[in-house]
Amino acid sequence: MDRRRALVIGASGTIAIFAVLLFLVGGRDVLAALRTADPQLVGFVVVAGLGWLACWSLMLRSILGTLDTQITVVRSFFVYAAAVFANNVTPFGQAGGEPVAALLISKVTDEPYETGLAGISAVDVLNVISSVTLILVSVSYYATTTTVGEAVQNAVVSAIGIVAGVSLVLGVSWRYRWSLVEVASKIVAATAGRLLPTSTLDFDLQDRAGRFFGHVETIATSPARLALVLGLSLAGWLLQGVALYLAFSALGYTIPVAVVLFAIPLGNLAGAAPLPGGLGGIEAAFVAILAPTTGIPAAIVTAAVLIYRGVIYWLPVGLGGLAAAAFGMDLTK
Repeated sequence: MDRRRALVIGASGTIAIFAVLLFLVGGRDVLAALRTADPQLVGFVVVAGLGWLACWSLMLRSILGTLDTQITVVRSFFVYAAAVFANNVTPFGQAGGEPVAALLISKVTDEPYETGLAGISAVDVLNVISSVTLILVSVSYYATTTTVGEAVQNAVVSAIGIVAGVSLVLGVSWRYRWSLVEVASKIVAATAGRLLPTSTLDFDLQDRAGRFFGHVETIATSPARLALVLGLSLAGWLLQGVALYLAFSALGYTIPVAVVLFAIPLGNLAGAAPLPGGLGGIEAAFVAILAPTTGIPAAIVTAAVLIYRGVIYWLPVGLGGLAAAAFGMDLTK
């Protein structure tokens, strides 16, 4: 199935989720709330969104610098925006967009594909680490000031369980990486050999994997650079939190900062759904988390989430799409 066909299927799922969500919370009430939004505060949501993109693009630039790949600050911003665009137009979020983003980075920097893949993968892994930190700290603080609802408890436990499971799989895969690469390369070479005669594909794949693993090891052995990129990662999450807080403020409501901080990473877990960038699934997850924890009417929560996601999702889609076109790549094919 090509990417465009997958995009159409994912978009259909997105429309269905939005239809159900608006039916449940009241579509007219959501529209009425959106009409009352303060335009100036909505503008500040856009500024916070740009700040988030800037922080995470600096993460990518710093990690690529560790791999001796130089890229300017401005160029890294548009490259990362294009990478987020790739994530947002492919199902399963980062899992679907990472290979395309790696290809984009390789094209722009004139570096091997493995370098781009190592760079964007490191950004995603470090963002997961910082998001778990935010969840644990903010939920712990929230629990000292109010009763944590069962829904939030289940969400936190599920998030930690997912992260722990993925970490275990990654750890085992890394431990036996060479055995896995050897088996996978032989399977791919055998399959490709039926269509295209080649005697070196097996060794080529193992060589590329070796370069990729070497890049990952280089990133992991630079403590100062890791501290810097983790700080940038946290700053990006915090700016996303500022954007969500301002979205509620634009509608005349205030929500606890602790709720904002754990809602952002928890809600984004829905990005793993087979939807373009998690569109629809993430919005529904945010409403499910924020409505019971804030006590604000679901229609208002939905309106605030739509403002927030209108920036966090559509801003990189617009900027990244233009950047991808300028870089000479069609990431929707």
